[in-house]
Amino acid sequence: MKKRFLFISFKEAQHICDKAQYDEATGWEKTKLMMRYAWCRITRAYVQRNSKLSDSVKTSKLNCLNATERHHIKAQFDKELTKQER
Repeated sequence: MKKRFLFISFKEAQHICDKAQYDEATGWEKTKLMMRYAWCRITRAYVQRNSKLSDSVKTSKLNCLNATERHHIKAQFDKELTKQER
């Protein structure tokens, strides 16, 4: 069995971790991530930070602009930009 078959690079582990956060990773990818997770402290730290970030975003109470507010701000910006160009 090739070593590359089970062991993945840190970049690959990051990518799989990000996919796993959004339930897009396959079972095989999760298995390979857990293999790396078992022996790599840097991967463990990345997974923990990524989990904290995802949890804080989920629990935050963000107030975002709706489409009409964004359109209004963009129109004001474009108007001021044309004034500056003259």
